[in-house]
Amino acid sequence: MTIVVTGATGHLGRLTVDALLDRGVPASDIRALGRSAERLAPLAERGVQTAVIDFEKPETLDTAFAGADALLLVSGSEVGQRIPQHRNAIDAAVRAGVGRLVYTSAPHADDTDLILAPEHAETERLLANSGLPVTVLRNNWYTENYVGQVDAAAATGELVGSAADGRVASASRKDYAEAAAVVLTTDGHDGAVYELAGDVAWTFDDLAAAVGELLGTPVVYRSVTPEEHGSALREAGLDEGTAGFVVALDGNIRDGALADAPGTLAELIGRPTTPLAAGLAEARAAAESPAA
Repeated sequence: MTIVVTGATGHLGRLTVDALLDRGVPASDIRALGRSAERLAPLAERGVQTAVIDFEKPETLDTAFAGADALLLVSGSEVGQRIPQHRNAIDAAVRAGVGRLVYTSAPHADDTDLILAPEHAETERLLANSGLPVTVLRNNWYTENYVGQVDAAAATGELVGSAADGRVASASRKDYAEAAAVVLTTDGHDGAVYELAGDVAWTFDDLAAAVGELLGTPVVYRSVTPEEHGSALREAGLDEGTAGFVVALDGNIRDGALADAPGTLAELIGRPTTPLAAGLAEARAAAESPAA
């Protein structure tokens, strides 16, 4: 059996390879794909097959996907370019006769105002029309996305945002990676759409408390209007587009787009998801590690 993992030089893809190995999949049965041979080298040293690909160069995908019994398509990181890149990957999977394809999507991708959802919804449509057996993993937010807030709070003693009392059901990347490994190595998932999230939907007051616990000093959440938030972000050096994206995302959170915590992720991985404080601590330690 050959399991192919795209994005293996990124966090989620690499963690999925680790999870597959932990589940007893022989390294020689795993093919890790990414854009950097140098960053793939540590996996090759562990006996994992590797190949350099580029979603914008379809000719690199055919050989890399050949013989795949299962393929994890980790969504591309380039917002605005995902649809053509994913289309190339799906077309290549069809040409290669991939046994089944697993895709990492966004929460409620086909029925949400989440700013990141449209590209995922279109990718899901392309997958539905591909004729391939497909499983969709609609991953909620990653706890690691908030590690930057720790450093900001260390300097100011506060977190600033316009999410009001909105909630985020985040989980650690390793939780989502374990779920992907489960789906890739077990039967009964064809056609499934899994809404995956952490067990607890936390508020930004909760996030401030967790950051304060990590830092050993009180941290508060200062809720501001979207206009005030955008102004503060621009003053901090963010360009207009990035500041607008952050404010829009906080608006999505305020409206409940990331609050759903159905428990499916914990069911798949057979354990509770990583708590917010623990996830932040692990992510910060990893970021500070020389090997990170």
